[in-house]
Amino acid sequence: MSVFGLFDFYTPEALWLLLLLPAWWLWRRLRRKDAIVFSRTSVLATGPHVGGWVPPAIFTLRNIALASFILALARPRSGAHTETQTSEGINIVIAIDLSSSMLALDFRPNNRIEVAKDKVKQFIARRTSDRIGIVAFAGEALTQVPLTTDYQVVMQAVSNLQAGQLEDGTAIGNAIATAANRLRDAPGKSRVLILLTDGVNNRGSIEPLVAAKAAAAYGIKVYGIGVGSVGMALVPVGRTAAGGLRYEYQPVEIDEALLSNIARMTGGRYFRARDAAALQNIYAQIDQLERAPVHSSTIVRYQELYRWPLAIGILALFAELGIVAWKAPLP
Repeated sequence: MSVFGLFDFYTPEALWLLLLLPAWWLWRRLRRKDAIVFSRTSVLATGPHVGGWVPPAIFTLRNIALASFILALARPRSGAHTETQTSEGINIVIAIDLSSSMLALDFRPNNRIEVAKDKVKQFIARRTSDRIGIVAFAGEALTQVPLTTDYQVVMQAVSNLQAGQLEDGTAIGNAIATAANRLRDAPGKSRVLILLTDGVNNRGSIEPLVAAKAAAAYGIKVYGIGVGSVGMALVPVGRTAAGGLRYEYQPVEIDEALLSNIARMTGGRYFRARDAAALQNIYAQIDQLERAPVHSSTIVRYQELYRWPLAIGILALFAELGIVAWKAPLP
């Protein structure tokens, strides 16, 4: 119940109690006054005008107190509203390959993983209402961040990703299945998996095409990104005596046919990122994905106003008790 748009009542039904006051006034007016209204004969002896204001004052104060307590019971409040904003949102899980081959140096001046992390963070920085999750995979797949709009948490998780954190290998099927498990119950209709890898599926317990079929059943689009130059690249093949990585030129192997198949099965697309600029452009294209409406509500807390009528009621009650103690009239 709103009053002139300034405030409303949490329990407006309590205001019906105010109708009892007119009923009480009417009853007082109609009742027979067959008793003296003074409790002490000394008051009567002082004259007919002394103390004549006391009964009306008590009556008025009692009405103020009762009306104030009823208003406090109705809990007036102000300054709050609920805004429903409709924005374009999408549920995105980014699966990032952390196999040792991601340390290849064909994305100079940095290796593949560092460039990939940088572009992923730039992609996340442009999000406003999208839910983002991160899955890291190599020979196994683990969720690093479930779907969230806390982009600072996602950014930090991406910064902490390092090749070698997981058992080495490339388990593309496990990566798709882990990401799909996060996306399948996500709210809204738009669910996207961005699968970033530089290799060929050689590990894991789940076949990539089987995982892709399951993802498609949940309405998840897979956008595959093959990371790596064409031809030869400096790839880590072991460690030197000093403990550093030892690099050799080796052929760049990406199972583009598999990634293209996965994308086609799920209604997504496959991209090849041969350098940092190409990877940047790919994320810009993914940024133009079809979006579904996401409704988010922002609730501003109410400012409770019941203390004011409650305070007025208490003051009126104490004022009445003070007059009674002073003049001691009968009501």
